[in-house]
Amino acid sequence: MGDADASETRLSRVLRDARAAGRGALIGYLPVGFPTVADSIAAMEAMVAAGVDVIEVGLPYSDPVMDGPVIQHAVDVALANGTVTPHVFEAVEAVTAAGAAAVCMTYWNPVERYGVGRFSEELAAAGGCGLIIPDLIPEEADRSGWTAASDAHQLDRIYLVAQSSTTERLSRTAAASRGFVYAAALMGVTGTGGAKAEAAQRLVGRVRQVTDLPVCVGLGVSTGEQAARIAAYADGVIVGAGFVRQLIDNEDQAARLDGVRGFAARLADSIRDARVPA
Repeated sequence: MGDADASETRLSRVLRDARAAGRGALIGYLPVGFPTVADSIAAMEAMVAAGVDVIEVGLPYSDPVMDGPVIQHAVDVALANGTVTPHVFEAVEAVTAAGAAAVCMTYWNPVERYGVGRFSEELAAAGGCGLIIPDLIPEEADRSGWTAASDAHQLDRIYLVAQSSTTERLSRTAAASRGFVYAAALMGVTGTGGAKAEAAQRLVGRVRQVTDLPVCVGLGVSTGEQAARIAAYADGVIVGAGFVRQLIDNEDQAARLDGVRGFAARLADSIRDARVPA
């Protein structure tokens, strides 16, 4: 990974430090605004306190093509409650203050409508490390202004690769990425719990043949057992719907926070027990 420098984001430091400690990083996702903005931020802070290293702060969007029914439900409620882009920056600031790395997970349309430069500037000012944009590929990012804006504000560009990606596509995507490469553990949507460890491990191996960036695995990861298997070979494990489920299944805020903390702690323990190769 090389020595740290002034341009290194907190995300890169967190991933590097986790690897130096012989473990994978735990990355958790929640959308802002579910069940309320304040409650979602409190849940993110609870995740950090329980051992989550990186928070994917979700920007609610009306057409979340990669998200399954659990996250779609939470996003629909958040939008109905009036959640808007500045609430994301509020959450990013809170997560950063709590001691974790914060990245924004969004689709491209809200960024474009807000203004690419404005979005990037305000995300960086809040302490955000970068963006995950599943419906944007590097070639379109160059044309859209995201590549230039991320360079101007020293934000990480986190792109997705899939099991169907060709070697050429893996190389191109990894070359455009900063922070980490997001390896999809399944061909489908989130929240299914169907991560295929063997296929994901092969994909991680293929990505590592073309880059020395960290590779983190998400989609379909819902149990400590799955997380431990993935953490044995990946730099990070990404869990989303499992955290959202804790907010859906518990009726009051105290129970929601207890559920989030307990789920995060179980995942963190499982990952820490799975030593990654040096």
